[in-house]
Order: sequence, then structure tokens, then C-alpha cells
Amino acid sequence: MRIAVLGAGAVGGYFGARLLAAGADVAFLARGRHLAAIRQDGLRIESAAGNLHLKNVTASDDAAAIGPVDIVLFAVKLWDTEAAAATLAPLIGPETAVITLQNGVTSAETLAAAVGAAHVAGGVAHIAAQVFAPGVIRHTGTMARMSFGELNGKRSERMTRFHALAADAGFDAIYSPDILSMIWEKFTFLAPFSGVTALTRQPVGVIRAVPETRALFLDAVAEVAELARRKAVNLGPDILDRIGTLIDSLVPEMKSSMLNDLERGGRLELPWLSGAVVRLGRELEVPTPVHRVIAAALAPYADGQPAK
Repeated sequence: MRIAVLGAGAVGGYFGARLLAAGADVAFLARGRHLAAIRQDGLRIESAAGNLHLKNVTASDDAAAIGPVDIVLFAVKLWDTEAAAATLAPLIGPETAVITLQNGVTSAETLAAAVGAAHVAGGVAHIAAQVFAPGVIRHTGTMARMSFGELNGKRSERMTRFHALAADAGFDAIYSPDILSMIWEKFTFLAPFSGVTALTRQPVGVIRAVPETRALFLDAVAEVAELARRKAVNLGPDILDRIGTLIDSLVPEMKSSMLNDLERGGRLELPWLSGAVVRLGRELEVPTPVHRVIAAALAPYADGQPAK
């Protein structure tokens, strides 16, 4: 199989590198200093699961230079979704699947509008990683899991073939018959986690230890869970308990990527997380007061540090 990684940052770079090291035919679409470093010195992975230094990596900023592939791992930041989707056409063949590994629940619609719904598959990435330096991905912790599947829940040859390839790549590869529920379950955790940690400027250890912030977080979870229920996505009756157990299992110093972006003065994925919860709440007539406060309070920082 030919695989293209569109967005060779922390998530796409890590999973793409593991697939390439396992013998897959992988090309990376990147830009700027990161692309220049990969071209000059290859792609490095720093990880407790094993370091990699992959040389002679195929990397470009032009999808036409790569051509049609079997799988696209779509891993750009949410604010780049529309622009990146518009560059997909040269990568699309008759059976190409574009697997979005982004946060949020809106990307599939954007991709379907760009390349057609038949070419869009769902994905969920669970990994803590960052671009430590141009050409260098640092994986922290031990979790590295990619779940994927057709959005209609049907089995397909392209997903079966990709699963066989990914299963030998050194990360947990899960072919899910209900990827939509997995996407929503992650969103039900991630939107509250991103919003409450960024709102309070505190890591998860503080959030869960203070009764008021723990309650705030679980109220935010309940709002998203109700949206899922209204959209007929089955998260199970114990979703709040499962997510409560999840935050208790995390290392105390863990922060959301949105809090990391906020602290360094970068752009936030706020409009696609708490902002999306608020928009969907209006559409589905579901009250979302916690996410409304999060979205409003962080709005001045959405595009980076506000001007003085």
C-alpha cells in the first residue's frame, strides 16, 4: 500500500514513521523548517518505545509530486482542515481512504465536501507527542494507539489491508466496526479536558483534586454526552463514570495540547472543541453553559496572545 501523511507533525509524523520503519511505502507532506529538516537529515523519533532515525525520507509540500495513494493519514491542526482538504485531489485514486486523525467531530464533513464521502474514513489517535525540533518528534508516555474504520461501520478491503500493515508497525492498531462512537467518545473527553485545563491554566492533577473543578469538568462531559445522544451515537450509560475513571488514571502533570498552545502564545483549537460544542448545542437545542463560558473566556486567545 502507498500511504501519504498529510500533516507530518507530532501525530502524523509518529505514526507515519512507525509505518515506514515497518516497511510501508510512506510519503510525508510537510512545510517550512520541519520539511527542510526532514529532507536534509531525515525524520527522528524519540520514544521509550524505541528511537528511530529514518533517512532518505520521501517528503514534499506538493501533493502532486506524490500522486495517488491508497491511504491518506490526515493529521493537520483543525484550523488547517479546509486548506489542507483543498490539496487532497492529487492523492485520491478510485479506492483511496482519507483517515482523519484530528481532534473534534467536524472534520469528516469538511473532507467529504472536498473529496466525496466515499473517500473518507474515521480515525482516532491516542498519543502524547510533540514536534520537539524541526525533523524531530518526541513521544512521551507509553500510549500510542490508532483506531480507524469506515464511517458506515462496514468492513472494507482497504481498511483490512491497512490494518494488516499497521498491526506490524509497533503501535496499537485497532480496526473498529464503530469508529463514529470512538470519535465521539474521545471528543466527550477531549473538549472538556482541553477547555477546563486551559480555562484554569492547571494540569489534570489539580483539576481532579479540587472538588469544584472536578465537578466543572464532569458537567462539561455531560454536555457533550448529551449531544452525542441526540445524534444517536451510542456512548453507553456509564460514559461519565468511564471518563471520571480516565482522568483519575492520568499522570498529575498532564496538560492538554490546548493549554500548551495557550502557554506558548499559539493559536488554539478552541472553535473546533468547546466552540463546536456550543454550535451543536444550538442546533440540537441542548444547553451547553459550561462550554459557553469556556469558549467566551478563551476567545481573546483563540488566534494567539491578544494584542496589548
